[in-house]
Amino acid sequence: MRIRSLGVIDDAVVELSPGFTAVTGETGAGKTMVVTSLGLLLGGRADPALVRIGARAAVVEGRIALKSSSPAAVRAEEAGAELDDGALLISRTVSAEGRSRAHVGGRSVPVGVLGDLADDLVAVHGQTDQQGLLRPARQRQALDRYAGDAVAVPLAKYTAAHRRLRTVATELDELTTRARERAQEADLLRFGLDEIAATEPLPGEDVELAAEAERLGHAEALASAATVAHAALAGNPEDPEGIDATTLVAGAHRALETVRGHDQDLAALADRLGELGILMADVATELAGYADGLDADPLRLAAVEERRAALNHLTRKYGEDITAVLAWSEQSAARLAELDGDDDRIAELTAECDALRAELGELAQQLTDARTASAEHFAAAVTTELGELAMPHARVSVAIHQTELPAGAAEAEHTEHAAGIEVNGRTVAYGPAGADEVEILLAPHPGAPPRPIAKGASGGELSRVMLAVEVVFAGSDPVPTYLFDEVDAGVGGKAAVEVGRRLARLAKSAQVVVVTHLPQVAAFADRQLLVEKTNDGSVTRSGVTVLEGEDRIRELSRMLAGQEDSETARAHAEELLATARTGA
Repeated sequence: MRIRSLGVIDDAVVELSPGFTAVTGETGAGKTMVVTSLGLLLGGRADPALVRIGARAAVVEGRIALKSSSPAAVRAEEAGAELDDGALLISRTVSAEGRSRAHVGGRSVPVGVLGDLADDLVAVHGQTDQQGLLRPARQRQALDRYAGDAVAVPLAKYTAAHRRLRTVATELDELTTRARERAQEADLLRFGLDEIAATEPLPGEDVELAAEAERLGHAEALASAATVAHAALAGNPEDPEGIDATTLVAGAHRALETVRGHDQDLAALADRLGELGILMADVATELAGYADGLDADPLRLAAVEERRAALNHLTRKYGEDITAVLAWSEQSAARLAELDGDDDRIAELTAECDALRAELGELAQQLTDARTASAEHFAAAVTTELGELAMPHARVSVAIHQTELPAGAAEAEHTEHAAGIEVNGRTVAYGPAGADEVEILLAPHPGAPPRPIAKGASGGELSRVMLAVEVVFAGSDPVPTYLFDEVDAGVGGKAAVEVGRRLARLAKSAQVVVVTHLPQVAAFADRQLLVEKTNDGSVTRSGVTVLEGEDRIRELSRMLAGQEDSETARAHAEELLATARTGA
């Protein structure tokens, strides 16, 4: 692995060769250079504060050797990347404004792809991971990771069933807790539908009745006007001497007809008078029929007004007109059918909840069995590793237990927070990962009772437990590269020597990079890099130097005694290197 960073607080090129590489230097110098740059390459958060003052952007480039069949290479190819002579080129650019870009194998990709690749490329561990290991959830995850498919397969089924149960229980909870509101809504809808059904309105009926009421209310005036108009057009039989419009128009038409052959314009006017006479005759006929057919019955008017009052009662409550009332009726009928079906839906959801809880109980038992079987092997493997880390008498065990609940808790109200599930005849609490509570116990020496590592392990012991766990993972779920960021904190003396020796052994099967301040650990490295900061008064830069021969002895002497030229420290440094060469 080769990392090149520009503008990331410092500018440097770091070659991380296969085997064991120790990165040393003054406190914080190596950590910033290696861990921060590698974190960006692996999809870490793009913090503009990482960009060196005065630089437009921070650029980190990495060249990682991969086999074409490796999971990371396959994932990169799925994203459109290409390998370059067996190496994957990754770059990350962070602007001073905080914008971030990522490239993999010459192809621009979302930053999330870098995170996906990270899982198959590098395992990063630091002091925060040690604290994380104190949490029961992380301990369960560690055991599950060690167990592999034995836990992963039933856990995937359990997770899917648990997710479905939450969805079903949420809907059921809404139906049951809002039962009163929904019943009230159903009653209101049913009352309105009954009112509309009793009235039986017809589409457009309100408009037709309004017109009829207007006509009936003015029947006498309408009849009188029609009679007068008819007399004006066709004449009054009781007044033979009277002159009507039809007779006058007919006379005008006859006068023009006698001379129409002499002028086309006049002939056209004669035609129009003929048409006018026909139209007036038709209107007069219709007026006579209108007057004869006009109904001035007060009883009919009363019936119309009564019907209109009934329709107005509906429009005041359910719509601006009868068309809107009928639309409300249709929608409300569908909603009422939905509400009336709640009892059936509640029964269906309750049955599904019960079935899902039973399924979760069976899957939870499978998880418990798989974890119990793996816990013994996991504990034995970690115990063996601790023996090689200067803790020969330490014993690690894994406690798996469930929180048992009162017998009726499983029959509690069906909500997404319902109490428990039945597992092997007992009602126990459960969560998204099953019903098991996993706790790693440590007995550091003979006669000491096993205690949770959160309570019974010192800082140095916790560092070695975490390293032992990671070494065990390396055998069951390996990744190509391991980065340990001051994982040896709290360790010293012989224990530090054993940590260095174990890291060297891990490096035989993987690339190991360790940021350390312990000379006992650095001495076991195949390669030691020194990160030094320089300051020209305006810009702070870090230089990376590969230490060999005399330079490495001087650095180890500095780490041992703070004095590069101390003869005692030099002798001790040479002894450490000799021990590492013969004892790794």
